[in-house]
Amino acid sequence: MMVLYKNQIDFLTEHSTDPDKRRYAVSNEAPRHYLDIDHYGTYPYDNLPRKWTDAVTKFGEDSLNAHGIVPWWVQAMLNRLTGAFKEKNQAKILKYSAEIGHYIADAHVPLHASSNHDGQLTNQKGIHAFWESRLPELLADKEWDFFIGRAEYIQRPGEFIWSRFLESAKASDSVLRFEKVLSERFPGDRKYGFENRNGVVIRQYSSDYSNAYDKMLNGMVERRMRQAIYAVASFWYTAWVNAGQPDLSKLTNKEFSAEDQKEFDELNNQWKGGKIQGREHETP
Repeated sequence: MMVLYKNQIDFLTEHSTDPDKRRYAVSNEAPRHYLDIDHYGTYPYDNLPRKWTDAVTKFGEDSLNAHGIVPWWVQAMLNRLTGAFKEKNQAKILKYSAEIGHYIADAHVPLHASSNHDGQLTNQKGIHAFWESRLPELLADKEWDFFIGRAEYIQRPGEFIWSRFLESAKASDSVLRFEKVLSERFPGDRKYGFENRNGVVIRQYSSDYSNAYDKMLNGMVERRMRQAIYAVASFWYTAWVNAGQPDLSKLTNKEFSAEDQKEFDELNNQWKGGKIQGREHETP
């Protein structure tokens, strides 16, 4: 698979954020990024069917979308990617590979599995970006290890992604509780600092506070990122195997359709023009 993915790493990197850009332009995009599973009771949330058809029968599609659908959407994207491999359509393979990677990563973020998605219910506004952006920004390049070994074929993709998502749901309490405890120990002038970003001075969680939080979490963010990397690679590999392992050096349809190119251009123009803001985990 390296013959395709390694040569296209720049495209995959750039377009892995397309789902976030699209969520502000397409009305049904937002629910694909999260599931407020605590709406359905308590862990392990047996009241919520894992199969999409059963969940629709029990709760209705509109209700499910109102609270998020990410574990099911990952499976839908796997089907799309498998179909693209069967068609030997390089443009679709790359587009769906980039996008399924985004949704899989979202499923590994604990606050994507909680209705208190940005600490708005517990006076912890900003904790979402703190966990998934600030800690990696400070620690990923210098201290974390993202070499995770070979991808593996996933026999039961539905069970796999639900297992990972339930891990996120179980961890969400620690993400919130540890930050609350730490906040009580740090005075405000040590919790926050100011940094220059592209000529603009912004208020940000301090390095001391961030490192202390990472230590309390016992490496959770690095661990979840490593698990997400493994999951993305394994879903790509699973789609390819399920499609019959086509020769990726002889793909067709390498040019993106006019519709795809139009979407790419519109999303980039809106992003550059400031019409799409940096996201937090928001309900529709």
